[in-house]
Amino acid sequence: MDRHGIGMTSQRTRERLIQRLMEQGITDYSVLETIRSTPRHLFVDEALAHRAYEDTALPIGWNQTISQPYIVARMTELAIAEGKPEKVLEIGSGSGYQTAVLSPLVGEIYAIERIKGLFDRSRQRVRNLRLRNVQLRHADGLGGWADKGPFDVILCAAAPEHVPDILMQQLTPNGRLIMPVGGRQQELVVVTHSSEGPEVLSIEPVKFVPMLAGTER
Repeated sequence: MDRHGIGMTSQRTRERLIQRLMEQGITDYSVLETIRSTPRHLFVDEALAHRAYEDTALPIGWNQTISQPYIVARMTELAIAEGKPEKVLEIGSGSGYQTAVLSPLVGEIYAIERIKGLFDRSRQRVRNLRLRNVQLRHADGLGGWADKGPFDVILCAAAPEHVPDILMQQLTPNGRLIMPVGGRQQELVVVTHSSEGPEVLSIEPVKFVPMLAGTER
């Protein structure tokens, strides 16, 4: 399958999205180019494909959403801010869109999704798009994926109340955890695993689904 899509949307629609991302402060050319070339319409229900290149979150079933392109771009930009990470853990991979955007920019991606229906769909999309550096797992993301670590970057698309220690333990020295944290009020943070302890940098207010334990069939 062509990474650039199958004629579902015009190039003009995609360019409008890229322009909006630039206006909101996304400056990394490689991130913008990957967003431009990733067929977001393949990651939403067919009935919503005409809205795929709007800068908005969209429902993907199971009370979950595909993240707003700006948030995907921002988290991707943060993930590669220190150079190309060789090993990335993605928690809450959902539809697989963030996975697909990260894929050309990193070494290996280990992606976890707790909802089996979403996992099955994203696995098929990963196969169709031939994303050869991605491994997917249906599991509880709160536990991470210790036997594949340590990771240079852990990226999370669900918000716990506090930064989970178990994830910090799976980072390389100076590795970074990028995630939303909080309850009603959430902040996107970057937590660096330094020798002096966790260093927390707050990026901006966000709104994600809460991080839940366990798996769903």
